[in-house]
Formats: sequence, C-alpha cells, structure tokens
Amino acid sequence: MHVKGKEKIVVALDIGYKICQLDLYKKEEASILGNIYIGKVKNIAENIRAAFIEIENGIICYYSLEEKAEPFFVNQKKNNRVCIGDELLVQVCREPIRGKLPCVTCDLNLAGRYVVLTSKFEPLGFSGKLKAQRKQELRELLQAHLPEDAGVILRTNSAHAEGGEILEELDKLYGQLKEIQKKSGMRTCFSKLFISMPPYLQVLQNLYADELEEIVTDDKELFETIQIYLEHYGIEAKKLRFYQDDLLPLCKVYSIEKALKEALSEKVWLKSGGFLVIQQTEAFVSIDVNTGKYTGKKEVQETYRKINLEAAGEIARQLRMRNLSGMILIDFINLKREEDKKELMHVLQRYLNEDPVKGNVVDITKLNIVEVTRKKIKKSLAEELAEE
Repeated sequence: MHVKGKEKIVVALDIGYKICQLDLYKKEEASILGNIYIGKVKNIAENIRAAFIEIENGIICYYSLEEKAEPFFVNQKKNNRVCIGDELLVQVCREPIRGKLPCVTCDLNLAGRYVVLTSKFEPLGFSGKLKAQRKQELRELLQAHLPEDAGVILRTNSAHAEGGEILEELDKLYGQLKEIQKKSGMRTCFSKLFISMPPYLQVLQNLYADELEEIVTDDKELFETIQIYLEHYGIEAKKLRFYQDDLLPLCKVYSIEKALKEALSEKVWLKSGGFLVIQQTEAFVSIDVNTGKYTGKKEVQETYRKINLEAAGEIARQLRMRNLSGMILIDFINLKREEDKKELMHVLQRYLNEDPVKGNVVDITKLNIVEVTRKKIKKSLAEELAEE
C-alpha cells in the first residue's frame, strides 16, 4: 500500500469488525528491533547509571546499568563491571522514539510460538491468559526440562499445544541461545549474530491461534513468506488468502485509509455520543473523556459511569492502534461512588490485558486522573508517518 506516496507494508488487525492494531513498515528497510549484536561500550554516564553502546553502522544505543540481567562479555573480564571499551552481547529492545536513542539489553529474548526463552534466569513464567489448571499441567511437563541458566515463559498459544511440541521448541530455542553465545567469541565487534523475524510475522506470532480466523494479503511476496511461516508452525494454510481485485483494492475492503485517518485525529467519537480527545506531548499522552452528545435519561452518575466504561474499551483500542506508549494520563468524567471508580479501573486493565504490549493501570489521583503506563517498544503511528 502507498502511504504519503511511499510504498509501505501495512499490517492491520481486525477484531469484531474494528481495526485495533495498525503497523507500518518500510518495504525495503529492515528493522533493528530484536536483533542481537556484539556491541562496544563507547561511553558511560554514571550520573544517570547508563552506558552508550555502539552496534552496527555507528548506531549508538542506550543501555541501563541498573538492569538485573548480568552482562555477557565477549572479551575476558575479571568482574561484571561494565567499562568503556568492553564488548557485550546485546539485543535491541526498543526502537529510537521521539529523538531518543534505541535501547539495548543484555537479557536476550528468543521467542517461539509457545515459549519465550530469556538469557536471564527467572522462575517459570506464564501468559496471563492461561488458566490455572493449564499452568499446573505445563509446570509438571517442564519440571525436568527447565534450563538452569535461562528463563522460560509459556505463551498463550501453549494453551492447547501438545507437550512434545512445547519441549521441542524449548530445546530448539535453548540450542539457539547457546549457539549465539558461542559464536560471539569467534566474531568481530559489531557483528550481527541474530536477525529477528520480520515485524509482520511477529504480529502473527503474537496472536492466539484459536482466535485467528483469516490472513489476507494482496502482495504475492508476502503471501509466499507467510505460507512458509504457517507450514513451519503447522497452522492451517487455508487461513491464508491471496486477494486480487483491480477494481476494489484490499485497503478499501477493510477501510485501512479511514483507520489511518482516525488514528491521526485528536477527536474520537463514542457510540454513546461522548468523545475522546487524544493528544501526544513530548512527556506524556493526555486523554480527555467528554459527555458530548450523550442524551441518556438515567441519573447523572449512572450516565457518567456508562460513558466511562465505553471510553475505557475505546482508549485501550486507540492506544494499541496508534501505538502510544510511556506515561498516559486519562481524565475520565468524575465519578463520586468508590465502587464505580474501582469498576472502571478493573475494566480498563482488562482491556489493556488484550494488548500484546504490556500496559498497566497505575493509580487514580486526587484530581481523578487515571495514570496508565504502556511499554515503549516502537515508534507511534504518528511518528512513523511524520518521518515521511
């Protein structure tokens, strides 16, 4: 699809006849997000407990000296203190956002369909969507197979996976991690030791397979790549469809252009007649909830409760679609009843949990401003378009 005259890969996720996720990728430019490099420490800023590490092509990245994962030094060291000139095995964990440097971590993550393996040892972790009984079954399955020097997290797709498939993937990822660490001792500084999966395939990887109804693309090259991916993971190939119609482009069928326009608009209308005003500043994202044209006949507090609950679902969708992250301040319509406030916070968190990018409802202030955080990983949709 052409966006602002440039050819882009547009990935849109449609849930319940509404687009809730939009990702834009330059067709000829690969992302560094998720790649693993041998980086070199160029500078250390003790006042902010950070190091600045160079990876490929002179790209400088931010590395927090406060992170808990132990550095993996390529050069010989007598201690774990990071110094200028050290060569470290690092993974890009955040793209450059709003003029800030990309971020790297020493906690290497390798993701499969059922398992995420981390180089930092932690107790066995589980997706929040897995039920308690399934968690116990998986815990028993993996008890004798957990590595002693790595962490394991079970993803949502492990809910109905065969035990053998999960163990096979875990062994494969662990072997891959060990191979990367081994190769680091034989490669030169700035070498790229791992290339992450193309972002559009990562979107598929993050989806719960049982909820995936259809994958549609009008690009032959993407169709063939996705087909190979589906065959590799044993997903039904019939879920993939190649769309071809010169009179009605795919972007028109799913109203992609309309969704892009909506994602750049400050005002978003709600079905009830209320509306949101979404503004991104340098420091945070501000969202204001308004009653607008709402004409409900119920008592005022019940009216406010209804609009706020509808707004909570739409806010979670807009954050995901626009890829807004960092600190988010939401000015809901004032609620007087404590039980209504608690319900609103609970409902908002429930909607945020449906997003693969971690989001948390932090608190509600004395001024009734709800504080939310969403993990920074990629640029916002507005920033992607502004760069063009």
